[in-house]
Amino acid sequence: MSTINGLPAHILLVHAIVVLLPLAATLLVVTTVWPAMRRRLAGPNVLLALAVLALVPVTTDAGEWLEQRVPQTPLLHDHTELGDTAVWVALPVAVLALFVWWRGREADNGVAPVGGRTFLAPGSAVVTRIVVAVAVVAAGLGIYDVYRIGDSGAKASWTGQFSSTPLPGEGRDDGD
Repeated sequence: MSTINGLPAHILLVHAIVVLLPLAATLLVVTTVWPAMRRRLAGPNVLLALAVLALVPVTTDAGEWLEQRVPQTPLLHDHTELGDTAVWVALPVAVLALFVWWRGREADNGVAPVGGRTFLAPGSAVVTRIVVAVAVVAAGLGIYDVYRIGDSGAKASWTGQFSSTPLPGEGRDDGD
């Protein structure tokens, strides 16, 4: 995918990642620590996290297409290198979302639908504490990585591309 409605696909797709990956990460923490929300939101969060995981390589591929069509700068290089890390933070969010959902099903049903046994220790407080800690770390890393990638992309796009003072011209606010 190279363009959408005449615009580079990357600049449109990246907005989905910027919103949806932190949302999936936040919902991961919420569903991990709050049983009532787990029952309501863990399933939808699995779908969201898997969609984000699928969208990341599409977005990075579109970014690689765009990278070959803009001037190369050190800021662009930094952005493309950071962009390659997105899949590595989206993957644990998706896997943990699936784990939390499945574990919640085992807890609600008393047994797993596979052979009548539980596999993820839904009643274990120790496992719960570990899952909470890992989910918080994975979510924090995911949100931080999206911030770093977005910040580097904004710098690559906008550094040296605007004036700190309004430009003169008709229809422009000249500060009066």
